[in-house]
Amino acid sequence: MKVQLLKHTNEPEKTCATAARLCYSASGIDDISEKFTKEKVRDLLVRIISSGHHSVLEHASFTFGVEGVSRALLAQLTRHRIASFSVQSQRYVKFKDGVEFIVPHTVKNNKHAASKFNEFLKNIESFYKELLDLGIPAEDARYILPNSSATKIILTMNARELRLFFSLRCCNRAQWEIREMACRMINIARKAAPALFADAGPDCVRESCHEDKPCGKPWKKVKK
Repeated sequence: MKVQLLKHTNEPEKTCATAARLCYSASGIDDISEKFTKEKVRDLLVRIISSGHHSVLEHASFTFGVEGVSRALLAQLTRHRIASFSVQSQRYVKFKDGVEFIVPHTVKNNKHAASKFNEFLKNIESFYKELLDLGIPAEDARYILPNSSATKIILTMNARELRLFFSLRCCNRAQWEIREMACRMINIARKAAPALFADAGPDCVRESCHEDKPCGKPWKKVKK
């Protein structure tokens, strides 16, 4: 899995802080922005976030590039409505040089399961290539490709939606693959905008767990 931050709003923290201050100031936008120091920006964002006034966080957006993840992950990811996604197309891209598959750790760690799993995927890949050679359009040949097929994604979310995404997908009870992606994303986001994401993560980072069946374990980040 490869996760990288491709782009984000210029001075994302200052942009959000300026928007927050504008709501209660008679001053012009330029004047508000010029008076901000890093310390003032950080202090204001801490107050804004702790008070729950998260609408101003929508002024900062972050675009990530993700590679080496499965279509199973994609199905979960696109449930997050306030986001933009661009995905490598199985309709137009012909994987003549081979189809990449994502194999779960539980399968890899079981010798018998791994052997049968990989054999099954090889058969699928072979038949997929055969369909293409027979002149079947890629958009139809793809119908035999499984959820484990790998894909590439560019996704954009604003800071408010990212915080919600992290609260759900960094949780210990989240599905392992999207959790790994989310934890990599939060590590990157914290470096780019620490004041916006300092307390981001599962609900248990800030308060108590909101899950029906809490895991009972302290939250641990997924290492790169």
